[in-house]
Amino acid sequence: MTGTAETIGWGILATGKIARSFAADLALVPGARLAAVGSRNEESARAFAAAYGDGRTRAHGSYAALMADPTVDVVYVATPHALHLDGARAAFASGKHVLCEKPLTLRTADGEAMVRLAVEHDRFLMEAMWTACHPVVRELRRELATGRFGTPRHLAAELGFRVDVPPSDRMLAPELGGGALLDMGIYPLTLAHLLLGEAEELRGVATLADSGVDLDIAIAGRYPRGAMASLHASMTSWSSRAASIATDLGRVELHGDFHHPRAAVFTPAGRPEQAVVLTGEEPVVGRGYGNEIAEVGRCLRAGLRESPLVPHAQTLTVLRQMDALRADLEIRYPDDPAD
Repeated sequence: MTGTAETIGWGILATGKIARSFAADLALVPGARLAAVGSRNEESARAFAAAYGDGRTRAHGSYAALMADPTVDVVYVATPHALHLDGARAAFASGKHVLCEKPLTLRTADGEAMVRLAVEHDRFLMEAMWTACHPVVRELRRELATGRFGTPRHLAAELGFRVDVPPSDRMLAPELGGGALLDMGIYPLTLAHLLLGEAEELRGVATLADSGVDLDIAIAGRYPRGAMASLHASMTSWSSRAASIATDLGRVELHGDFHHPRAAVFTPAGRPEQAVVLTGEEPVVGRGYGNEIAEVGRCLRAGLRESPLVPHAQTLTVLRQMDALRADLEIRYPDDPAD
């Protein structure tokens, strides 16, 4: 690292909505600072640095300039999905570590290529799956593993909201990986993976736009030890954003948006007075992006090249699941290889 042992210099690649949310939480994490921001538009980079920086934050009008900045230890790749691999490749080649926004890439082959690049350059790589770093989800995962709440039999999770944007917006653009599956469906798929284990079978149905982009998708899954899952993602409707797990002893409800919940509550069947409330064994930092930022810092200081909370194998497993669902539902992106 070029920063001190106490402070890690972050560079943010792109200045969109997710980058702004991330930068707001970055300011709350001890030992982390926004060293630089890179955009294709220098005015945008300057405005971002002024809004989220500390007065020393550098603004770069090109991605290449960000990568060359010696004050940057790790780059947060916040570009559209289809550009993630190029951004990470440039960061690794410049000796930077990478936190890459989810999904890591559009398809598994590209994700595997990114992991290979990280290994070849001996750099840290983690998908920015904040749900896996969230204190409530982590505590729930540990408690479920002990059997305290019984054996999970069914998980239900849905995430959706109306996306009212022009067809050219990246959310609806096939060439940028637009659609409900990669933007929203990755969250219920990841939650099920974290809490139930690796899926043994997944089946989906979807409603596609004329462009081929998936607007709504429903997924049924079979998981280890006979557990089942019902997962849903939507770009056309306002879902509850809720998740629950039915066990043979009772029921777990995630309160608030399940991908960054306020709490998880287990209620034994017929005994509501004995409900157990989980709020995490450490505080949520900001909206929750701060916890993944802190995890990257912990890993870098420990000399790790991947996080045990978001290991490469987990990221690639969920990518393979989305590849398989896309193939079954005939959801294709322009650069997908021919069958």
